[in-house]
Amino acid sequence: MTSSPIAELADAQTTAAGSEWWRTAVIYQIYPRSFSDSSGDGIGDLPGITARLDDLRDLGVDALWLSPFQRSPQKDAGYDVADYCDVDPLFGTLADFDDMLAAAHARGIRLIVDLVPNHSSDQHVWFQQALAAGPGSRERARYMFRDGKGVEGELPPNNWESIFGGPAWTRVVEADGSMGQWYLHLFDSSQPDFDWSNEEVREEFRRVLRFWLDRGVDGFRVDVAHGLVKADGLPDYTPDPEAGSMGGEESGVPYWGQDGVHEIYRDWHELLAEYDGDRALCAEAWLPTPEQTALWVRPDEMHQAFNFAYLETAWDAAALRSVIAESIAAYAAVGAPSTWVLSNHDVVRHASRLALTAENPQGHGIGPDSPGKPVPEVGLRRARAATTLMLALPGSSYLYQGEELGLPEVIDIPGDARQDPTWFRTNGERYGRDGCRVPIPWTADAPAYGFSPTGASWLPQPGEWAGLARDAQAGDPSSTLSLYRSLIAERRARHLGAGSLEWLQGFGTDVVAFRNGTITVVANVGDTSVALPDGIVIASSGPIDGGELPADTTVWLAND
Repeated sequence: MTSSPIAELADAQTTAAGSEWWRTAVIYQIYPRSFSDSSGDGIGDLPGITARLDDLRDLGVDALWLSPFQRSPQKDAGYDVADYCDVDPLFGTLADFDDMLAAAHARGIRLIVDLVPNHSSDQHVWFQQALAAGPGSRERARYMFRDGKGVEGELPPNNWESIFGGPAWTRVVEADGSMGQWYLHLFDSSQPDFDWSNEEVREEFRRVLRFWLDRGVDGFRVDVAHGLVKADGLPDYTPDPEAGSMGGEESGVPYWGQDGVHEIYRDWHELLAEYDGDRALCAEAWLPTPEQTALWVRPDEMHQAFNFAYLETAWDAAALRSVIAESIAAYAAVGAPSTWVLSNHDVVRHASRLALTAENPQGHGIGPDSPGKPVPEVGLRRARAATTLMLALPGSSYLYQGEELGLPEVIDIPGDARQDPTWFRTNGERYGRDGCRVPIPWTADAPAYGFSPTGASWLPQPGEWAGLARDAQAGDPSSTLSLYRSLIAERRARHLGAGSLEWLQGFGTDVVAFRNGTITVVANVGDTSVALPDGIVIASSGPIDGGELPADTTVWLAND
């Protein structure tokens, strides 16, 4: 049997330290329920992904990151896991997963799967056992159960608020019908937090890691990687109301970024090292600075961490120069690559976010009544320029499904169609994340734009998406899809991911300019055109007028 390109790489066992695949990869995030539906039920699935792998190969990506597909009641779109070692029937079977993985590897595409270790579903067998076993039991010790305060324990153990709004504690009714202990859930009440001081929890996740590694996955994206360990004593804490819901702008949060979490990832690092093929761990760790985030990717811990400081940076030249320089320096100091990301399943798509004119904390989302809604043309122009800048940076880049089509955030989702727990737990005060999770369009004139053969779609798709469908853009050299394809191809051909950045001066305060290997990159973040330096244009986010670079436009110029 002929081996796949990935298998050949793994079998070679010759990767030198510092040249591992994940250091320079372009990684494409798939949100399975919104990618491609093969069954016609309106929810994307694993066979749907397999059927679209040629499109991803043609896009040029190196790896896929798959958001949760494990067995789940789907209270939080799969981030409430009931069985970590099985596929939810919504998405298919383990056999479908194996087929998809083999098909991806046959095309030279690696696969990273989501792992959710901070909490499980309340339908997980462990939590059901904990409810039945009662206070002081081995079963309850796997989760964060605590006695309440007050005369009869009627008050929660502390004042922590859920990320989705409302209290972070829920009181249980004991087997005898009495009101009992409280359990912690940093997210929805259906997502109880594990107690990671318990060795049984740690051993269970070693088993989970091995289950998927033995099937051949290339790594894990770790959900809420900064949240597993809580401060001793669970002290009261009131977050800054202006900070993002994941705490990325605050220090000293007692449930984020505790020192004890690093021991867990050192253990996981050793486990992955037992497997061939440079298996990788990527942290979703929302922390205040790149320097703090870099602690997650020291040589014996994780391999990558999402650069949320970059994602949250405004469309401002000085801010962009600063975060790029800080990121490269911080990650280089620990021998890790910087990652770059502009969109994912939890944030407003950058084709809308970069044109917002009002504050929008992470997790709040935007909807019909949000202030400062974006002008679509401005958002798309800036998004194309931002991506053209990002893909020229050394390190690894993450793309979110549909951004290669220029998809904006869907704002006008009716209230009765919304499904994000944030919408319900805040009584509609926060729109949440549905707007970035709408199923993506493939075919302009097909039912559900080709997402589903029946026209079903778990979230409504906007009518204007016909013009953004993949088939409508495929033959247009000026389309966003064509731009992404050309950028990724040039990035690989010119080894930009393994390059180094040299800042260039003299372009004015509204310009980000640097040299990486054989290209010069100039991004005009201002309102007026600027003069272009000499060089042959090899890529541009928008039309260029003679020797002038228009506002909100980025260009790559060949130096060779």
